Amino acid sequence: MLKLFKKKEKQIIEEPKIPQHVAFICDGNRRWAEARGLPPLAGHKAGIANFENLVDWFFAKGVTTVTFFLFSTENWNRSDEEVNFLMDLFYTELDKNMKHALEKNLRYRVIGSRDRLPKKLAKKCDELEETSAENTGGTVVFALNYGGQDEIVAAVNDAIAAGQPVDKATFETFLDTGDLLPIDLMVRTSNEFRISNFLLWKLAYAELLFLPEHWPDLVRSEKLWQHALDEYAKRNRRFGGGKKANYSGRKK
Repeated sequence: MLKLFKKKEKQIIEEPKIPQHVAFICDGNRRWAEARGLPPLAGHKAGIANFENLVDWFFAKGVTTVTFFLFSTENWNRSDEEVNFLMDLFYTELDKNMKHALEKNLRYRVIGSRDRLPKKLAKKCDELEETSAENTGGTVVFALNYGGQDEIVAAVNDAIAAGQPVDKATFETFLDTGDLLPIDLMVRTSNEFRISNFLLWKLAYAELLFLPEHWPDLVRSEKLWQHALDEYAKRNRRFGGGKKANYSGRKK
């Protein structure tokens, strides 16, 4: 008796889609503290903790750039006590990042105007960038005293001063963030549904994810990190074209 065997079809296992550049708007530190009966400044301290673990986890998944919006050009309107506390906190964190950069071969970038930053913090930004400039294990970006509109206006003025016409590619070279990849996924915490003047040029075709959790909760939660990547993998990115369209700004 002849036995008929049905040929098994080859199973094609698709690799999960991984964003190359993930950016976070770190919102809800004060609300996190208030919900726990703590002073607002305690929320900022909780929010800055565990950055290295989050960064290492995303790089291990295949992400190559992680950006954090820590202090905007509008945040100077907060109380002197809060601003001074934040400046000291950022200095301490950047100092700690020097070791992280060396241990993990990471490149650190600090974007935003340094004119209003305390001198020791501005100097620490310079040191961190210079020390890690040649590292190739991934790029970590901190946005301090940063505003997207300010960045674009400054780039326009630089292009005018250079006396040359620009297209999208050449204009980007005048941006402070011109060396960074376009943002693939932007995550904002604390049920805020705005982009708040953050990396306006780089966000052109980003996927947006808004979460109810406050930033100190997200920065500690591997479950939420995985949730962000899972949500991104579900998105169908068309960049204004059909299903197979690619973003022309993406380096291949």
